Amino acid sequence: MKKIAVGLCVVLAVHYGFCVMSEKQMNATKKLVRNTCMNKASVAPEIVDAMHKGDFSQGQCYISCIMNTYKLIGADGNFDWEGGIRTIEANAPKNIAGPATVSIKKCKDAMKTKSDKCKGAAEIAQCIYEDNPSNYFFP
Repeated sequence: MKKIAVGLCVVLAVHYGFCVMSEKQMNATKKLVRNTCMNKASVAPEIVDAMHKGDFSQGQCYISCIMNTYKLIGADGNFDWEGGIRTIEANAPKNIAGPATVSIKKCKDAMKTKSDKCKGAAEIAQCIYEDNPSNYFFP
């Protein structure tokens, strides 16, 4: 009986302890993705910082890069909001995953401009920001 209890504790510890990134790990990942996409999209840090204050008028291809990196835009060019929820629930700490999931669900139909992948991605990001600015989770 003790072996079963210990085994169950180990399984739970592994599942809850190692499947979700810590905030420190998540911030390191976000920093890496931010720097990579800033270079790919040739966007200045000030433009990215402005997005964290609600200004999505510039740097839209940066957001497209972020969404492609996290595989949030499907091969068909549509927002894979269900995949986004699965990814965030599997990787983000609960204090981030909860509000992010709510925002993603609210913004599942936010992409209006499917002909321009950069603008469409920015429409989604802006919706997520406007839904809950204090928990905006893109890098």
